[in-house]
Amino acid sequence: MQSKRDRTDPYEGTRFAMPDDSQGLISGGHLVAKALKAEGVEVIYTLCGGHIIDIYDGCVDEGIDVIDVRHEQVAAHAADGYARITGKPGCAVVTAGPGTTDAVTGVANAFRAESPMLLIGGQGAHTQHKMGSLQDLPHVDMMAPITKFAATVPDTARAADMVSMAFRECFHGAPGPSFLEIPRDVLDAKVPVDTARVPRAGHYRASTRAAGDPESVQKLADLLVQAEKPAILLGSQVWTTRATGAAIELVRTLNVPAYMNGAGRGTLPPGDPHHFQLSRRYAFSNADLIVIVGTPFDFRMGYGKRLSPDATVVQIDLDYRTVGKNRDIDLGIVGDAGLILSAVTQAASGSINGGAGKRKEWLDELRAAEQKAIEKRLPNLRSDASPIHPYRLVSEINDFLTEDSIYIGDGGDIVTFSGQVVQPKSPGHWMDPGPLGTLGVGVPFVMAAKQARPDKEVVALFGDGAFSLTGWDFETLVRFDLPFVGIVGNNSSMNQIRYGQKAKYGEKRERVGNTLGDVPYDQFARMLGGHGEEVRDPADIGPALRRARESGKPSLINVWVDPDAYAPGTMNQTMYK
Repeated sequence: MQSKRDRTDPYEGTRFAMPDDSQGLISGGHLVAKALKAEGVEVIYTLCGGHIIDIYDGCVDEGIDVIDVRHEQVAAHAADGYARITGKPGCAVVTAGPGTTDAVTGVANAFRAESPMLLIGGQGAHTQHKMGSLQDLPHVDMMAPITKFAATVPDTARAADMVSMAFRECFHGAPGPSFLEIPRDVLDAKVPVDTARVPRAGHYRASTRAAGDPESVQKLADLLVQAEKPAILLGSQVWTTRATGAAIELVRTLNVPAYMNGAGRGTLPPGDPHHFQLSRRYAFSNADLIVIVGTPFDFRMGYGKRLSPDATVVQIDLDYRTVGKNRDIDLGIVGDAGLILSAVTQAASGSINGGAGKRKEWLDELRAAEQKAIEKRLPNLRSDASPIHPYRLVSEINDFLTEDSIYIGDGGDIVTFSGQVVQPKSPGHWMDPGPLGTLGVGVPFVMAAKQARPDKEVVALFGDGAFSLTGWDFETLVRFDLPFVGIVGNNSSMNQIRYGQKAKYGEKRERVGNTLGDVPYDQFARMLGGHGEEVRDPADIGPALRRARESGKPSLINVWVDPDAYAPGTMNQTMYK
């Protein structure tokens, strides 16, 4: 992806030293770049700092793009987003001290979302250890609880080896982030090439795809054949393990209604007879068999309490520690979702005329519950009110999406609305923060998605509070010519919190600490060189979306939504009860 500016301009007329000089020496920064290249890293996201510039020099020589952002949190979120879209590890490079601490939120978000990324942070020179050097902090100690691996590179000759080690750890069990700090003297020093180990691509990793215990696989196959009212939840690990085909084959072969959450959304297209969305609570309350694939029993699942106590519950996950956590289960299988689901389908194929052939009534029952939920929302989905009802906004967005639209949600209440209405039309085309609930992921996820998949349209819905956290990197999207369709659901409030305060403390205190200014984000977009429009009439939403698409620019449509409309998910949060 080329920027509007010539990507070679910053380096024109500058002679960078080749990694091997006349004496056969190579620097730490060039070793890091060689290791990134061996891993298949095509881009690093960064905010410059004196501790890390030798990595840039190495990346230029290795042909790795350097995307410079305006805040380190954006760099970390973008690396997370790149990993989610591509299945390959993302990489962010930040300087020491505040550079690394600014990236902590992005790393923590990737940790909870099981996203494989490497954060490289600078550090003061070994020779200044414990002397109070510029930006010196105990980075490894801070990062250890929110990464799968955190370490210091002790010696220049170990730089590439340690990068490879960090990437290996990213894919051990359920994926996640790693962190390396590299002292400035280690990064800048040069060592003889023959003393530095640079692992060869494809020669330092083993397959992590575990097929699950065969006996348990057969047991699950038998349960699915015999069940009268089964239901399956396809979670984020279905996309992480690229198990879409296996999941589709299972639900269609065995005639099982499927629900999707997180990155698992889009596994089945809208309109598929086995695709269900709004009847999940009904299904989980009435099913006799519930299969949970690749999602934990966390707050999104009511810690497992929303599953019928009378149902047989099966959990499939990459991480042994997740299986059976917070709720007892009847069967747990650890391994790759794709391999396990394929094996279950095969094991059940000889008996599919059993319970699987008698489920029409069950599917019809769920479809009726689904239709009832839709009809309940229909007046708001078609509302002509102004300020605009959020349901009308997300309904218009859903109608606007194509099979090539990657949808990104960044916000609280407004994204909760969208979760009930917006249905991605292809697998891997839904992105949200994940279970940490981090606001501000939208712009960096757009950055990663559009760079990784320039052939795709990217559509992002922001709450006005969420956009404010990382919105200045809209300029980075303009600078690197990364067009997208952005929508700000603007109610001048952090509305999800406002609802809770109103519920707990009454109307007189509902506005304390959560009210924002009436910011014209359309003007903000135009100021930075993008496309911007303001919408107050719901009839204007669709045309504005189409004009944003046609503009070929990063865009923001500022939609004024009703501040007194709250999503059901917001009103049902247990913390406000």
